[in-house]
Amino acid sequence: MYLPRNYFTSFKASIDSHALPERFTFPFYYQPHPLCLLAAKELQEHLETQTIWQHNFGISGNKETAIGKMFGVLLVQNKAHEIGYLAAFSGKLAGTNHLPNFVPPVFDMLAEDDFFTVEQLEINKINEHIQSLENNPQIIELESIVQAETDASISACATYRKHIVASRKIRKSQRAMAEITLDADQLILFKEQLANDSVKQKLQLRDLNLEWSRRIQKAEENLNQLTAEIAILKSRRKHLSATLQKRLFDQYQFLNNQGISRSLCDIFKDTAQIIPPAGAGECAAPKLLHYAFKNQLKPLAMAEFWWGASPKSEIRKHQNFYPSCQGKCQPILKHMLAGIKMDKNPLLANPATGKTLDIIYQDEVMLVINKPAEFLSVPGKNIQDSVYLRMQQSYPRATGPLIVHRLDMSTSGLMLIALSKEVHKILQRQFIKRTVKKRYVALLDDLITGDKGIIDLPLRVDLDDRPRQLVCYEHGRSAQTQWQVIDRKNNQTRVYFYPITGRTHQLRVHSAHIKGLNTPIVGDDLYGSKANRLHLHAEYLEFHHPVTNKLMHFQLEAEF
Repeated sequence: MYLPRNYFTSFKASIDSHALPERFTFPFYYQPHPLCLLAAKELQEHLETQTIWQHNFGISGNKETAIGKMFGVLLVQNKAHEIGYLAAFSGKLAGTNHLPNFVPPVFDMLAEDDFFTVEQLEINKINEHIQSLENNPQIIELESIVQAETDASISACATYRKHIVASRKIRKSQRAMAEITLDADQLILFKEQLANDSVKQKLQLRDLNLEWSRRIQKAEENLNQLTAEIAILKSRRKHLSATLQKRLFDQYQFLNNQGISRSLCDIFKDTAQIIPPAGAGECAAPKLLHYAFKNQLKPLAMAEFWWGASPKSEIRKHQNFYPSCQGKCQPILKHMLAGIKMDKNPLLANPATGKTLDIIYQDEVMLVINKPAEFLSVPGKNIQDSVYLRMQQSYPRATGPLIVHRLDMSTSGLMLIALSKEVHKILQRQFIKRTVKKRYVALLDDLITGDKGIIDLPLRVDLDDRPRQLVCYEHGRSAQTQWQVIDRKNNQTRVYFYPITGRTHQLRVHSAHIKGLNTPIVGDDLYGSKANRLHLHAEYLEFHHPVTNKLMHFQLEAEF
């Protein structure tokens, strides 16, 4: 297979009508520059028409075995001041790190006779040996014996303890009777006998525990004779894996605009993670920038898009553009983009500037407000302005947490505010017991099938890309949403959502995920496509007043 050395690609059509970017893309939240859109379109045409390699993206092939991929384009200027672009894919593609038209990896761990391949083979041999030893039927038999002896020990000792308790009750009754029927000398002798009986039973329980401990220890020693080699092999495997990982991370050397090279270990040592996460350095963005700096190409702008079927856990839509991930890429790109003039980080701007909180209802103990879209419920990491801060400023004598429940920053609608700690506790208890009735209205970005149903998809945070949420059946928290279609028009669907649970981004993920409605909410810049706003609104709230216990309900129509 022919692999060109120069991966600089010129645009097929004239780009004279497009202005060049004034600053480089802020990679963690952006709108693609028109020239990046054009480069992405050309790359997508290449993906649709090339026949050199094969990969099942799941666009028209088998969905079960499909693997979608993230691709990236980097708008660059060469030393001759010509404008073109570079292309890259994340991870491997078609079983390889090298394909025509795509920049090479920063380090190729799949290269023949490379240390990674050789040492990985040794680790694989240890794995096979461990598996062979663990499949020994004698181990399973001896494990059963250890478990049986342990269970029998617990049962025997528990039975004897019950006997001791019953005997203690009998002795208590005998002691009471003796105090009535026996003279002083006889009573002393009788109490001594009862005390001796109690001591004797305690000693017998001790001996019983010791006997069972010896039996269990003997069974474990027989088992350990067979498993000792497994433990040694596992320890060796752990050491080899850690050493290989460290050596591998040291091979990933990333250049920046100033010609400074840093390894993955060096880049991550000052982060909270300390150890680089798996796959760090294999994403499209670091590949593109490293190649550009290495070959004296000036980066102008970048964009990354998903191609193919969505993964089963996270949400990725075919052809949608996505920011670089925070966990794997943020520390790397911070080093690589040092000294480059970038677009401002829009996440640092206060989205609540100029917005007000409308009060829908107010009395001496609580409020119901209308939170605008793009307005934090509580202070964030970089922005303090929020519903909490505004309420604190407006009601300085209020006590307690104030915020009874939260809405996502991008979601608008009804929120409850408690003006005292006691009222907050009463209202929050209603949310915990799920006696509060809530209804959201949302506009979905396509026509969906079905008219109503329940979505049950457990959620957890994406540790590599906060604040995104993942569907995770192993570690996720239970999340259920009831939904009902209101109407369909203009190739969009308006729905009611009735959240049974209240997880972060629950409605957004349940809308967009392939096992949910498979259709993102209009304006969802995390799980769909950006628009003027997120079209999700908390329009109905029903609860009991914290003082009068009167049933209260509020409804506020969405503005979209």
